[in-house]
Amino acid sequence: MKILVFEDNESVCSMLEMFFLKEQYEGKFIHDGKEALEFFLENQEWDIVIVDWMLPSMEGVTICRRIREVSSVPIIMLTAKDSESDQVLGLEMGADDYVTKPFSPLTLMARIKAVTRRYQKDTQHNVEQNFLISEHFKISKETREVRYNGHLLSNLTPKEFDLLYYLISNPRQVFTREQLLDRVWGYQFYGDERTVDVHIKRLRNKIGTKEQPFIHTIWGVGYKFDEMEDKEK
Repeated sequence: MKILVFEDNESVCSMLEMFFLKEQYEGKFIHDGKEALEFFLENQEWDIVIVDWMLPSMEGVTICRRIREVSSVPIIMLTAKDSESDQVLGLEMGADDYVTKPFSPLTLMARIKAVTRRYQKDTQHNVEQNFLISEHFKISKETREVRYNGHLLSNLTPKEFDLLYYLISNPRQVFTREQLLDRVWGYQFYGDERTVDVHIKRLRNKIGTKEQPFIHTIWGVGYKFDEMEDKEK
């Protein structure tokens, strides 16, 4: 596994390097924010990126957002910030997980393995012969058919189909209601953001269960699609 680490604390880097070697991981450490982003944009062949929130010259959340614009590589954020609003911001910017300092290196290694397992599972979300395939869903954009656990869903409205397709196409990514309106309904839509809530509620009634809803609410932000989250609880 190739791990790219953006962290300016050299003692933390030394500790991580020791654990990476033990696991036979290849680690690359960069201590400056702008340098880190420039390096990634030129060298994107990494299995996971670990980003410290506070870096010289550029904050980790900015780096995270810029990476997410060009890559779906898994990202874990390291930070001393532990408020719920900070965690939500990190996730909204595209991080897949969040580890608060000070942390146990064993905990971080476990998170790395969990995130990469999820990512490898999500690579099954791919378009093969015009189908979008995930663990529970098989969707044809051409015929607009959705199969959930092998069974054809014939009761989806056109907009429910569009919303489900978009969310499944972007697993674990958190979207605000405004973003979903823009990307699913389109810029010319003048409806209320509550339209998204209504469609999410209807979709939940048609797919999944209370124990495994698939479409998760991120309080204060919006929604995300995640088939793996409930299994890991």
